[in-house]
Amino acid sequence: MHIRKIRLLTPGPTPLYPPALHAMMGADIHHRTQEFVRVYKAIIADLKEVLGTSYDVIPLACSGTGAMEAAVSNFFRRGDRVIVCSAGKFGERWVQIAQAFGLEPIVLEAEYGEPVPAEAVIEKLSSTPGVRGVFIQACETSTGVEHDVETIGKAVAQTEAIFVVDAITGFGTMPLDIEGWGLDIVVGGSQKAFMIPPGLAFLTVSPKAWKHEESSDLPHYYFSIRKEAKNALEGQSNWTPSVALLLALHAALQYLKQVGMAKLIENARLLAQATREAVQALGLEVFARKSPSAAVTAVKAPAGMDSGVIVKGFRDRFGSIIANGQGSMKGKIFRIAHLGYFDFPDLFAVIAELELLLAEQGLPVEFGRGVAAAQHVYAKAALQKAAVAH
Repeated sequence: MHIRKIRLLTPGPTPLYPPALHAMMGADIHHRTQEFVRVYKAIIADLKEVLGTSYDVIPLACSGTGAMEAAVSNFFRRGDRVIVCSAGKFGERWVQIAQAFGLEPIVLEAEYGEPVPAEAVIEKLSSTPGVRGVFIQACETSTGVEHDVETIGKAVAQTEAIFVVDAITGFGTMPLDIEGWGLDIVVGGSQKAFMIPPGLAFLTVSPKAWKHEESSDLPHYYFSIRKEAKNALEGQSNWTPSVALLLALHAALQYLKQVGMAKLIENARLLAQATREAVQALGLEVFARKSPSAAVTAVKAPAGMDSGVIVKGFRDRFGSIIANGQGSMKGKIFRIAHLGYFDFPDLFAVIAELELLLAEQGLPVEFGRGVAAAQHVYAKAALQKAAVAH
């Protein structure tokens, strides 16, 4: 009660992998030396291994939004007709970036809490001539919804368009077969399942996307993907890199290779299932009505209560940082993340805290009911694992 540890329970930044933090202390190396070249080449090779692709992977010193902008400015032409799937604040960001660079976005919107149906994307793609790209979030972090990336990707692959996927929260929380599903440009970020601080992003680029890059006429200088790819062959970044964050990523990637991406995804999916069952056992409603995300669970605030009360309670009572809703959802939902360096003991504590906060607000709460629901998910998974081992 008198000692409170700060716990990050947001969908980004997320809890940090301790050896990655230690690795950052070795950042006093120059980025134009052979020592750095070895690390940079290893990072790119490890990213390809972890992401399961042979495509080019381009690290960038920026937030994920910088990589989203680079995905537009390097691969499209002014006036290009593109389909943008928008199911929340980050889908809206794709729209805004496309408009900023003079593209012609055809926006397919879904109500907050719903994914954009794959069938709607496929129908629009087939009925609209001259589409040069399709943009989507693998996971719409603002609402806790996943999109059907596989079905859409395979449909886009049959056209001249390229498929651009914001997987900043999707990586490490859902399967993403980059080459098998036709994902031409996939954007990732450091502060999610990669377990290190914000400030690094990366893109994977398919041969089909490189063909688009050859005809792009949009302005870019810092975010020149062609220059970055050329320099990466020599183990160099085009501009001064974030050496400390790259060292952190190098350490985190060793851990991710050890765990395996499939198990990291399974961990997130089990935690998400346990979170949903726990909050429902407490009489709360999960916001995502279809295709809920394994990265973050969005929960509707109890009737008549501002979700900010719960967010503030977590912070002030327990030092636990969860996320409020964004935009029009602020005050209506709260979001609990469970991706990256996050385990079941973390979740048991989160649900116990939620029970106490709801009781404090006068709601009828049977202490332990939500925690028990989460425990049952863990126990079932552990028993299945033990049975397989034997």
